[in-house]
Parts: sequence; C-alpha cells; structure tokens
Amino acid sequence: MDAAPSTAVDQLHQNFAGLLSVLDEAGEVSLRSVADENFRKSLLLAAASYFERRMTEAVLTFVEESTNQNIRVVELVRSKAVRRQYHTWFQWEGHNANSFYALFGNEFREFMKRKVEENKLEDAVRAFLELGRDRNRLVHQDYGVFVLEKTTEEIHELYCRARDFVETVPDALREYDSGQAT
Repeated sequence: MDAAPSTAVDQLHQNFAGLLSVLDEAGEVSLRSVADENFRKSLLLAAASYFERRMTEAVLTFVEESTNQNIRVVELVRSKAVRRQYHTWFQWEGHNANSFYALFGNEFREFMKRKVEENKLEDAVRAFLELGRDRNRLVHQDYGVFVLEKTTEEIHELYCRARDFVETVPDALREYDSGQAT
C-alpha cells in the first residue's frame, strides 16, 4: 500500500493522476486532454500557493519568536512586509534567492549562500524559483489561453525538489539568529 501523500499538493497530484488514468482507460482522448491542461495549471497554482503560505508563515513565526510574541511588531511585519508582498521577496527570473536572504541583512545573505552550497540546495532553489516564475506567467498572461509547456510530472517533480529549500528556511532563520545572540 502506498504511503499517504504528505501535502495537499501531493494529494491533488495523486487524485488527478487517478482521474487521467480513468479517462485513458475509457478512451476519452479529447476529454483527457482538456482535463490534463486544466490540471497542470491547477497543480502549478497549488504548488506556488503552498510555498507562499509556508514561506510567509516561516517569516511570521520567526518574527514572533524573535520579538517574544510582541504583537505590535508581528502585526507591523504582517501588514507591511508580508501581506501582498511575497512576490516582491524574490527575483523570479534569477537563479538564486539572494534577494530574499538580503531582506534579513547582508550577513544573513552570506550565511544562506554558504548553507545552500554546503547542503547542495542550489537545485531546490532553482526549482522553487522556476515554479514561482511559471506561476507568475500563468496568472499574468491570460490564464484561460496560457499554454503551460510542462507536464504534470515535471511540475510535481519541481515541487518535490523545491520543498527542500522551503523546508530549510525556517530552521536557517533560527540557526542564524541563535548564532548571532551568542
């Protein structure tokens, strides 16, 4: 028996793979094509949305912990640095997340550059940025007619690779902060 998917994105991928399999078995070539086109777009949006939530939660949690739950500071950061700002944190056309790291200062940027290199996360960062870039193209270039050239499996693979980067950020913030306090 297969292990349960670990996120809503994994569950969506699994559910749609099952639907496409049923359409294949039924010989519904046209319907399968339409379903696959819509599914790929949905999967891309789901993955990008999941990462946005994880990253914004990581930043807010870090601020809460760093300020000893000072609600005034947390709300200031939430309203001025997080709400509707996530897509400005990254240079989506780039190949690294240095612009994001620099938001926490040049020393943190250098710390993260070393951490990414030491943990061989370059591919995870590139996958994360590629998903964000494709998401931006999808939503800003007429979603209904946008042609997404990636397959379902390519999108899911990017998502799986990018998770390594996203899962590293919360601990890296804490690690750097605790190292600075000593």
